Amino acid sequence: MPEQYKSTTEIQRTPVIAPGHTFGTVTEKISAIVLTRPASNGWFIGFGICFMLTMMMLFAIGYLFVKGIGIWGVTIPIGWGFAIVNFVWWIGIGHAGTLISAILLLLRQSWRNSINRFAEAMTLFAVAAAGIFPAIHVGRPWLAYWLFPYPNTMRVWPQFRSPLMWDVFAVSTYATISALFWFAGLIPDFATLRDRSEKRWVKMVYGMLSFGWRGSARHWHRYETMYLLLAGLATPLVLSVHTVVSFDFAIGIVPGWHTTIFPPYFVAGAIYSGFAMVLMLAIPIRKIYGLEDFITLRHLQNSAKVMLATGLIVAYGYGIEAFMGWYSGDRYDAFTLWNRLHGPYAPWYLSLLACNIFIPQVLWIRRLRTSPLALFFISGVILIGMWLERFIIVVVSLSRDFLNSSWGMYYPTRWDWMTYIGTIGMFLAAMFLFLRFLPAISIFEMRTLLPEAEVKE
Repeated sequence: MPEQYKSTTEIQRTPVIAPGHTFGTVTEKISAIVLTRPASNGWFIGFGICFMLTMMMLFAIGYLFVKGIGIWGVTIPIGWGFAIVNFVWWIGIGHAGTLISAILLLLRQSWRNSINRFAEAMTLFAVAAAGIFPAIHVGRPWLAYWLFPYPNTMRVWPQFRSPLMWDVFAVSTYATISALFWFAGLIPDFATLRDRSEKRWVKMVYGMLSFGWRGSARHWHRYETMYLLLAGLATPLVLSVHTVVSFDFAIGIVPGWHTTIFPPYFVAGAIYSGFAMVLMLAIPIRKIYGLEDFITLRHLQNSAKVMLATGLIVAYGYGIEAFMGWYSGDRYDAFTLWNRLHGPYAPWYLSLLACNIFIPQVLWIRRLRTSPLALFFISGVILIGMWLERFIIVVVSLSRDFLNSSWGMYYPTRWDWMTYIGTIGMFLAAMFLFLRFLPAISIFEMRTLLPEAEVKE
């Protein structure tokens, strides 16, 4: 029976790797993408487009350094514009990689093994894109190192009670642990690529990256201990990083920001958008490289269920935010809700509700939840909706302050858009390079699933 006509129970009972594979076929199919399969014209065209977008971003940033942030649409009172919107959006996208890698590993969910590798890479590239915006937003980016507690003789320290400082520590820690976790998972696969390479210089490169891995019992024992320790360190970061990011807003007195629902609401939204990006990457990758045996409909459906669950949490956050704005009796909070529904940014807010709440409810339908094309479209809608959510939180809350004299509008300029679209190009260009030179699926972890596939066959 074709997979698209299987029931949900049948899909859940199917192994996470298609039966009939052996150690040799798994290794050959995944490593061939890197070692023997030539880069196609489509790869060069896609990478070229993304590289051009990256150069556009660098040009926009260079012009920003020369002219200053006046080229952006930020004004008084809206001092935070696209820079903070995109920073929070990118950080949220990076959460799914650590969730899939660390938490699902500790929970012994074997279905993670097919998608954890490129999800971890996605995390690194998303955090790199996010880190650009705070650095260029400070006005004097050449002094951004002041944000770190470096030893200095002038004793001019940053304000450690500021949540913006907390962001520096949270995001830098998150990036460090994620990079270590990603590289640690690659070590056995580097050794596999080293042993299967035919060119001497390729053997040398992968040999140095594998750190002399020989697959001995001592190596595996130390590796598994290290991997579990890193997973344990990364797990609380999934909850803490976006919680700290939410404090940028939650501790402020601006109506629309000062609310205790933000920490869990931000974490759920981050996982929501992160899994949407995972699906948008997994669906084309499995189709282009013929990896349907490894990234099966079970993986897509499980990811869709996680999106559905976190989407309901996000919807609950919207409802509680609206309810408390009415129930608190605070006229400023009540006006914030009215302004979102009837103010100048009302179309954006209504689009947000449609993208994040109503359209994803079609995931209750099994046929759509197991359709790669439908999941790809829904994931794109969710990513748009989560970006609109960050825009509403940042811009709309600032556009209507306590005094009428402090009201204003925000209009992003072409430099705002060039920088934002350029980071998308940088993210995708890094993914193109990753898929070309590193195994997109963990070879050694897929081998561990072979006994399961044979039993269920």
